[in-house]
Amino acid sequence: MEVGGAIGYGTAFPSFWIGAQTTGDGVRESHLAFQAPDRGAVEAFFAAAATALDAEVLHQPRVWPEYHAGYFGAFVRDPDGNNVEAVHHTFG
Repeated sequence: MEVGGAIGYGTAFPSFWIGAQTTGDGVRESHLAFQAPDRGAVEAFFAAAATALDAEVLHQPRVWPEYHAGYFGAFVRDPDGNNVEAVHHTFG
């Protein structure tokens, strides 16, 4: 699936996305998004990363209606400076 300069890989729905650099020059952070089986798993990822690993919090778990009505995600920065996201999609 291709959306706005990003390509999603997966079977029923893309679970791994790769996007082109759209800002600045040179190297920038990578954004890695992993599909979670439910909202509880997104919250568990966030709790483990933010609390146990002391990762920088980018965005706490919430619905992101600007992506779609059932997009529930959380974002943290890993030790290498990358934006790591856990996301659950609810459709219908």
